[in-house]
Amino acid sequence: MALTHFHNGAIWLGASNEPADSLLVREGVIVAVGAADVDRLLGSSSSEHSPASSKECPIDSIDLEGGFLMPSFGDGHAHPIFGGLEAEGPQVRSCVSVAEIVAEVQRFAEANPDIEWVTGASYDGSLVEGGLFDARWLDEAVSDRPVVLRAWDYHTVWCNSRALELAGITAGTPQPELGEIPRRGDGSPLGTLREWGAVDLVDAVRPPLDEAMRLRALERAADYYLERGVTWVQDAWVEPADVETYIAASTQGRLRLRFNLALYADPRRFTEQLPSMVEARRRVEELADPLLSAKTVKFFADGVVENETGSLLEPYCSSLHNHGLRVWEGETLAEAVRAVDAAGFQVHIHAIGDAAVRQALDAVESAITTNGPRDRRPVIAHAQLVASEDLARFAELGIIANMQPLWAQLDDLMTVLTVPRLGEDRAREQYRMRSILDDGGRLAFGSDWPCTSGTPVEGLAIGTSRQNDEGEPADGWTPEEIVDIDRALDAYSTAVAHQAFADDSSAVWGEIRPGASADLIRFDRDPRELTPRELAVTAVRTTYLGGTAVHSSI
Repeated sequence: MALTHFHNGAIWLGASNEPADSLLVREGVIVAVGAADVDRLLGSSSSEHSPASSKECPIDSIDLEGGFLMPSFGDGHAHPIFGGLEAEGPQVRSCVSVAEIVAEVQRFAEANPDIEWVTGASYDGSLVEGGLFDARWLDEAVSDRPVVLRAWDYHTVWCNSRALELAGITAGTPQPELGEIPRRGDGSPLGTLREWGAVDLVDAVRPPLDEAMRLRALERAADYYLERGVTWVQDAWVEPADVETYIAASTQGRLRLRFNLALYADPRRFTEQLPSMVEARRRVEELADPLLSAKTVKFFADGVVENETGSLLEPYCSSLHNHGLRVWEGETLAEAVRAVDAAGFQVHIHAIGDAAVRQALDAVESAITTNGPRDRRPVIAHAQLVASEDLARFAELGIIANMQPLWAQLDDLMTVLTVPRLGEDRAREQYRMRSILDDGGRLAFGSDWPCTSGTPVEGLAIGTSRQNDEGEPADGWTPEEIVDIDRALDAYSTAVAHQAFADDSSAVWGEIRPGASADLIRFDRDPRELTPRELAVTAVRTTYLGGTAVHSSI
């Protein structure tokens, strides 16, 4: 029976506990924590040295060399297939101007003459005022084939004229339900499409992605995450085709970390969706794959502030009447949440603006009142703007705030697109992570990758400093919302495991304690002792899933 002994380093046991100095793993499960218990289990009388190997019980002795061992990271809100697909098209992510994007699209199209539709992601929406990109700019690169690029927010696309033509989007096309078609002065479509109702017009005529490409994307996402110490991911936007990809990956043995699927609820066809969601969950459960579950339903309550579709209690600064987009009108969100809650699903609601957050809180409260008590662990994702009177409701209702710490900084996205739309006073009330914790609420972290980086240490660096890459402001932006490093580490590990129900399952993970799966990460340096700039670039040395090293930088 193989044993693995970790020693000579700080073994982090959570925000409220002192680190241990020794850890023993047997067949992927933690069996002892602390030198005394490790030595007792091995029948040793000394704790001053690591146990020696024997033929009867070989021991893999891992010297941490003064480093740091902790539960592996989880990503409580991300889009792994989207992320993996970004490598399949023109590489526009790093482009810093429209000209660079156009040149890259042209390069890709010329190198791939047989591709019917040129698709890619994700461009920086702050490069153009208002995030409004013109189809004619892409026409300069490709005019005979459709081109569709997703913006970084994944709520917006930029098309060339050929794509608009094939989608039937003209000056006479009415504004769609749950979407917007920005127009030129003469009424013709500009080339930017916002939110699902508009984007769906193009998606309806695009050929489906090849399944082999989708499986490659999922494996590429696994490589990305394991390198960064992430062993569980909440896929927070799962369509029927994605379910098939995950099931295929499972049956082919191609899943290499844990995934939970959040099945997307569309207000335009929710009634017909719910039976399909129940069936998708049944099919996933039938696989009995410990790396795959489908416990969750994803709702969008609104869009995003950057294109003025985030739903606000008070109007945007640009208009006395524009409060943003409310995806579910009237009581429909509460009705749908009650239905999926009654079906035993976990609720996961995207809510950016303070009006959307309040609507989400009300919907969860309605489900609790109607369906009665149970361990439901509802999630409100992003919670970018929360009214002060609503902060305590997260704790009162047992709602997990899944927030993206990387967003809590004065970067170009914030200063160019967000602050002008919210105004200075309201902008300072964003990402109130510390307030939710101090009110007794639960805070779990996610990345929203590929919208932004899926590297947890980068998010930790921002969440614990509220400073941008230039180290500004010196005391941090809204410094009262800074989260200390121990609670930040917890939010990216144990708290995400709680969101995943991992502490209430047959295969516990996300904690370092006897009986838990040895899902661990090793750093060469203690992240609690690093400056934010150092933390942002520190690499995960080894990632373990069930005690097996699934990534190593050694």
